[in-house]
Amino acid sequence: MSGPLRLVPNEADETVQLRVLPLKRRRPTLPAQRTGPEADQLDLSPDPLDELADRLQDICADAVHPYEIAAFLESDGLSDEQAGLLYGRPDAFTVAEELFERVERRYPGPSAEFANPWRADPWRCVVRGLVFALPGLGYLLGANLFAADRMRFGLPSGMLALSVATLVSWSWNQALAHRAYAWLGRGRRRSAAACLAIGAPVGALTSAAAGYVVGGPLGALCFAAGQSVYLAAATVLLVLGREKFLLLALAPSAVGAGVVLAVDVPQAVRTAVLLASLGLAVGLAARELLRWRRAEAEPVPLRLPLYKEIPHLLFGLAVGTLTLIAGLGVTVHQAVSTGSAQGASASPTGPAMIALTLSLGLAEWLLFRYRAMAVAALRTSHTPVEFARRTGGVLLGCLFIYLTTVAALDAAATVLWPGAPALGVPELGALLLLGGSLWLALLLNAFGLSWSTALICLAAAGAECAGLLTGADPTVLQLIGCGAAAAVLTATAGPVLGRTTKHR
Repeated sequence: MSGPLRLVPNEADETVQLRVLPLKRRRPTLPAQRTGPEADQLDLSPDPLDELADRLQDICADAVHPYEIAAFLESDGLSDEQAGLLYGRPDAFTVAEELFERVERRYPGPSAEFANPWRADPWRCVVRGLVFALPGLGYLLGANLFAADRMRFGLPSGMLALSVATLVSWSWNQALAHRAYAWLGRGRRRSAAACLAIGAPVGALTSAAAGYVVGGPLGALCFAAGQSVYLAAATVLLVLGREKFLLLALAPSAVGAGVVLAVDVPQAVRTAVLLASLGLAVGLAARELLRWRRAEAEPVPLRLPLYKEIPHLLFGLAVGTLTLIAGLGVTVHQAVSTGSAQGASASPTGPAMIALTLSLGLAEWLLFRYRAMAVAALRTSHTPVEFARRTGGVLLGCLFIYLTTVAALDAAATVLWPGAPALGVPELGALLLLGGSLWLALLLNAFGLSWSTALICLAAAGAECAGLLTGADPTVLQLIGCGAAAAVLTATAGPVLGRTTKHR
């Protein structure tokens, strides 16, 4: 063996010193031979093994197999002959087996010194939830840039270009963020910065070009291009852990949107506020990239294959499509069915989208919480079945907390949104199924099941798109598509995440 076997709990690592057991744990010495009347008055218990079980209670209670106790007894010098003389058993293994049966198991729980690698800062998750939701205020400032008198698929002219640019940005930035995180996980700060410095501008140009190809008013195309640049800069700041910088960049738009809700503001002022937020985001992202590029040089070159980012790109596309259908599905359905978008303003999807984006911060925290509680279950469970039962309960608990929060946020946003009708039971069910599917997909992605989650979500998004273009009711489509996706993701998560090897 390469080192001494630690047999006594809390034993120090003094490998070159002679170890001596405490007096009360030492094996009693053989009694001296007595003659005369004293031989008939030996002070022996009915079974000497009872005394041994009391002395070694801590060691026997923590043992998971009799061999552990046998190894301890042999290290104490108990031979088979002494086992017969002292305890009336044929060998030390028999003594160990009886001790194992007599002493009740008492396995130690998680140590107070155990450092949980999945501990998350709740305030950081709150900030991330805000930076996910606050960009939506920019649409209030740029609403006049879209031609409301010309409609395409029930949307103001230019909104279709914005939607396409958004989908391209979400899918590209999802893959870009995963690649940058892969570099950071290998300790390659310079490589991660280089990946973001190249990938973010390319993604912004690609999404802006996609919006330009779809076409629309010049103001709307400029807004789509600006959004593409902002999403690229936001990806850089979020990956590098600078959420507070992004919150600072969004401050002008948040203040400007509040002013717009109170008084009428000229479009030139609105555009200046949008450009101020965009400039701050780009400037702060560039500053962080330059700082990270000054990190120590990496001596050994390393390459990461690009094909591993394909499932994350598809996942971003699928999630973006499902979200856009939830937000704009009613409007598109009315346009396809009647050729007019009249009445779409009464749709309750605005508060629902706000609730969904605000809940993303909690979704991240619950992902960390699930992994932390799964590690704790791994340390305290005695059998694989018990571990699977515990992790299954944790999964359902986290999912329940997330969906309850989404419903509460939607109710609060509906009260604050002027003239917004409350969600009906089918619409609320569709929203919760969408939120549950996204959270389960993010969880499975975190455990490496990227292809499975991408294909499941992509199939649901494709089915909903096909049904929407044929005139089917969007709420029914979401109930079917997101419901099927949630069911498949749950059926996948249960057995896979119930394996101990997934949490090591």
